[in-house]
Amino acid sequence: MFSLRDIPFSHRGSWFGFSPVIAEKTYADEVHLVSHQTGMHAVLRLVVDPEAALTATPQQLLWERGDDRIELAYESPDTVRIRGRGLDLGLLAADPVLTPFSGPYFYQEPSDGSYVFTLYQTGRRYRVTVLRGTAGAVGAQSLGGAERGVVLTGDWEIAVEEYETARAPYAEADTFEQVVKAARAEFEAFAAAVAPWRDDATPAAELAVYVLWSATVRPAGFVTRPGVLMSKHWMDKVWSWDHCFNAIALGEGLPELAWHQFRLPFDHQDGAGALPDSVTHSEILYNFVKPPIHGWALGRLQWRPEPEETYRLLERWTDFWLTARRIPGHELAYYQHGNDSGWDNATTFDPERVVETADLAAFLVLQMRELAREAPGPAEAARWSAAADRMKSALLAELWTGDRFVARGALTGRTWSSDSLLDLMPIVLGEELPAEVSAVLAGRIERHLTEFGPATELPSSPHYQDDGYWRGPIWAPSTILIEDGLRRAGHVALADEISDRFRRLCERSGFAENFDARTGEGLRDRAYTWTASAYLILAAARRNRG
Repeated sequence: MFSLRDIPFSHRGSWFGFSPVIAEKTYADEVHLVSHQTGMHAVLRLVVDPEAALTATPQQLLWERGDDRIELAYESPDTVRIRGRGLDLGLLAADPVLTPFSGPYFYQEPSDGSYVFTLYQTGRRYRVTVLRGTAGAVGAQSLGGAERGVVLTGDWEIAVEEYETARAPYAEADTFEQVVKAARAEFEAFAAAVAPWRDDATPAAELAVYVLWSATVRPAGFVTRPGVLMSKHWMDKVWSWDHCFNAIALGEGLPELAWHQFRLPFDHQDGAGALPDSVTHSEILYNFVKPPIHGWALGRLQWRPEPEETYRLLERWTDFWLTARRIPGHELAYYQHGNDSGWDNATTFDPERVVETADLAAFLVLQMRELAREAPGPAEAARWSAAADRMKSALLAELWTGDRFVARGALTGRTWSSDSLLDLMPIVLGEELPAEVSAVLAGRIERHLTEFGPATELPSSPHYQDDGYWRGPIWAPSTILIEDGLRRAGHVALADEISDRFRRLCERSGFAENFDARTGEGLRDRAYTWTASAYLILAAARRNRG
């Protein structure tokens, strides 16, 4: 069971879910049907006696008041079945106001007697077909401000569908019990593939799998493949580094779905070779990019179809950094803003925003190493190996001071250091780092550790903030990258400790976007897939090590 305030109830492939979370950090008193087509939009309110207790499991929602109950389950990604015994349900428009540009229009379909909501914001229809029992309509065909919806009383059952313009009348094929059984079986098959090792020693594994399963959507709009959104709360996008962690978590058990995660942003690679900042149903943003961790991620995926095409896509992404993001005569590339790094407001970027940083150089070294391994011929392999060598040499010669890495202003040439964990990210180079450098980095990383994992800003820093986004809280991607680099650099005990602490944090506080480094409290969006993936990656690796 899980809390709907933290994790929405949904189904693999669906673009809608059920949750009291109706907008960013906005919680309603009632469960809503919330769609993520054309953005996050609350569509319908499910009005139930507030005395009824609500429980959520992967296969159904259940409201209970004594012997009375309402049950809800997905029949398919675009259809849910709901039935009630002794509990009434009001299925009402979330917004009672209809204007020419917003709100729901509600009417009864003359051809089959179903009730239909047409929502301007999503551009979709929501049809309610009464299968059994008594239903009454309020506000049908009303304009302006009016309560609109269907009220069900006594013992009843309905089907609710999301679709575009028209479809054949709903035809009941399975009993409600069969619908619930099929939903449970589908989830269990997914869980068995992704985390077959789960047991009492990994108590958060099944919920982590559910977060991934329920956040997966079928191809629609700009989401060109089956895609795992970061959340079916307000972070309902695929960002161009988040997807790598989801791909890795899915890679062993569901390699085809994992490959779709890795490739999805590349479907929108622009003419310069850049990946978009983010992709969602109805929007692609190119205003920023994200860090080039894709070579590192590709090296962790065992199943690689389309090797030649993948090589060319990764080559174009790398060339973007080496041409569009490199000053002539410089070996090191630069970020134009903290958002490009994925660490939006890290203190590394306080002095200046256009910056040559050590983490970026390290990621590009790894990416060029992967290109050398994937190259179609020896000449290209040698070219990428030499380019990686040059960048690694420049990183150590230009940004390493002997006891820390510094950042350099691309416009001014001045250098500085910060207390951000980002400055220590070159540990991701692992065995490629000189032993004395990795030892210093490991020591500094250890200073960032709290009871729950590595804080993104040194806890003793004057810039540290408990809920400061990348200025303190613990994040999944930084934890994964640092744990992996430490392990490959030979700092196994520290890597083990980071893995243990982060897994305990997830078991205690769930899969939030990030966590208060001092208290372990989950912060921001509470159903974040890269956090769930990080738990699964670390837990699987721990089991494999024995």
